[in-house]
Amino acid sequence: MPTVLRVDGFRIVIDPNDHLPPHVHAIHADGEARISLLPVVRLLSVEGLGPAVARAAMAIVNEHRFVLMRHWSAIHG
Repeated sequence: MPTVLRVDGFRIVIDPNDHLPPHVHAIHADGEARISLLPVVRLLSVEGLGPAVARAAMAIVNEHRFVLMRHWSAIHG
């Protein structure tokens, strides 16, 4: 999966073979959060992350939502 952003210990990736809705995977040392970009930034799933770390992932994705959506569109056409 291509890394499209690195922030505060998170690696934000988009899987080229992934499905709708547009979403990213926020990978952290402790686990991963899958977060939708549309219609709103929303937590889809969490694996291995505590609530504070999951909230931090959501905040990062929300802050960079438009850039991430451009990456999603470039990768998925």
